Amino acid sequence: MKIVTTPMCEEIVKLAGITDYVVNKFPDEEEGDLAILLSESKVEMESLPIKINTPAQVFESIKKVSKITGNELSDMDIQKFFEDYQLAKKYLNADFKRDVNVKVYSEFLKDIVSDVGFNIVSDNFEYVIYPDYLKDNVIETENLVEIPSHNSISKNPFEKIEMRYAILENLI
Repeated sequence: MKIVTTPMCEEIVKLAGITDYVVNKFPDEEEGDLAILLSESKVEMESLPIKINTPAQVFESIKKVSKITGNELSDMDIQKFFEDYQLAKKYLNADFKRDVNVKVYSEFLKDIVSDVGFNIVSDNFEYVIYPDYLKDNVIETENLVEIPSHNSISKNPFEKIEMRYAILENLI
């Protein structure tokens, strides 16, 4: 089976134990049997969509991808990947509730913001959280919090979590 993955998902593929794969930002350019890519991406070939914005999504994605190898990783094996990443580990199984009201300008950020325990509201908010690529669409002018998106952040999902969650934790 020829597996094609996008650059954003390569680390998950590696952690899941797959060693024979091709990386291409546009998987359909390859003669592949299966594309492993972000859930919002669309391809013609058979695909395995994954999400990697929150620690729980990274955990589940590693588990899901490891199933296709025939050697599904155990929960304990996957938890070891989180050991060197303090915030990813902290939020993996946590259920935080914080009294911070925020307006969010992106669907992918809603998962992260909810994970940190903030309340997503449309008015009476303390902060406006938006991805860097929507900077020009933000109409508010105060208490703005810009979060790096796919193009301006590490492709390593753990490093991405550490950076994004650190920005949000500074609001607490």
